[in-house]
Amino acid sequence: MPTAMSVDAVLIAGPTASGKSRLALELAHELNGIVINCDSMQVYSELRLLSARPSAQDESRVAHRLYGHVSARERYSAGRYRDDAAQALADAQARERIPIFVGGTGLYFSVLLDGLSPIPQVPNDLRARTRERFKQLGAENFFADLAARDPETAAQLRASDTHRVLRAMDVLEATGRPLSAWQKFAGTPVLGKLRLATFVLAPPREVLYERIDKRFETMVAEGGLDEARALTDLDPTLPAAKALGLPQLFAHLASQMTLPEATAQAQRETRNYAKRQLTWFRGRMAKWRWIRHADPRAILVDISLWER
Repeated sequence: MPTAMSVDAVLIAGPTASGKSRLALELAHELNGIVINCDSMQVYSELRLLSARPSAQDESRVAHRLYGHVSARERYSAGRYRDDAAQALADAQARERIPIFVGGTGLYFSVLLDGLSPIPQVPNDLRARTRERFKQLGAENFFADLAARDPETAAQLRASDTHRVLRAMDVLEATGRPLSAWQKFAGTPVLGKLRLATFVLAPPREVLYERIDKRFETMVAEGGLDEARALTDLDPTLPAAKALGLPQLFAHLASQMTLPEATAQAQRETRNYAKRQLTWFRGRMAKWRWIRHADPRAILVDISLWER
């Protein structure tokens, strides 16, 4: 019978609050593995609570990589994630440990499996001009301009997706070619030809939504508001500014809504985000093994039978 080592890496995707981080932790313990982050918000050091990063205690149990390793005031990109993930993979392989990639960011899984289009770097001065124009026009008018010039990319975005809208305009201005055109060029996958065990953890919707609501209340009770308070001067165009719950807590700190109102709105936004994640996973990960419960024993059996 093949052993768990018959695969080179394990991938666990799932919506927010699905229990995937705990599952990855238990698997890493059983497989002598290393947990590698695949969530775009858990990279930020200032957002341990609001991004639901693994606790310091969990990180002491097994090795974790790419968690809290950059500042929320940095413009972390998929390109940087690709390089960081490749290094984390190499480190795991050098130590003969099973890498377990876990998270809910579809783009990062695409980087791992499909690579990243070779988009040229955008000059800083052009990036600054784009952001100044965004401030002058406002989100809706800026998005309308993008839609007129790059309708294919705009069709995949919303005006409120500030970071992604700015990125699309940056690329268009810098290269004269729409982002949608660049995305059709294949990149080099981080995981290449490795043997992979791939899972999507998708609990029943009512269970997931209950966890989302309870978790945000816990985040606030344990210091999430303090995390938000320390970032009230954060540039709103930075990726970290879109962390779930952060805009609502900012609004509360600015006396624009009560804490119960901010909590309720954040919970609603998080439930909607989880719904969008599941839609993305169904479209892109239909052939992955879908599981409803975070049972590491069942996962280990699946992995042991993977090549049969």
